[in-house]
Amino acid sequence: MALSHKQLIAVAHAHAAAEAAGDLEGTLATLDDDPVYELQPVGLTFGGMAAVRAYYEYFFESFMSRGVGSSRRSEWIGDDAVAEEYGIDVRMPEGNVEHHAIIGILVFGKNGLAGERIWASDRLLRVLFGPAYDLATPIAH
Repeated sequence: MALSHKQLIAVAHAHAAAEAAGDLEGTLATLDDDPVYELQPVGLTFGGMAAVRAYYEYFFESFMSRGVGSSRRSEWIGDDAVAEEYGIDVRMPEGNVEHHAIIGILVFGKNGLAGERIWASDRLLRVLFGPAYDLATPIAH
């Protein structure tokens, strides 16, 4: 039986909280069995639990320590997703700190999140997704 809209909103918030806490298993537990991640506007995608797990392992082990600061600017709740807009300060591989805007759209599935659509600059997406960026393929239209 599929979750209600209210329950899916709660799952999206639990997902964001688990990510912020560095909780790999808690983050993965909020996802449906075959999640799909889209990187926009570059038009790339990857999916499946194994690929998403590999991304989050990198995210928690390597990317989170680059975070210098962040602030949530806005949140929108729709029929199919929760969208969150952030400003983040990231220590880039060269050592400099850059400010980036990012929007994460947490897409509802039946019993959890079906995945995410992440909108950010190509530069940030490459650092944010690390090896998963290189494995992503163009989105078929």
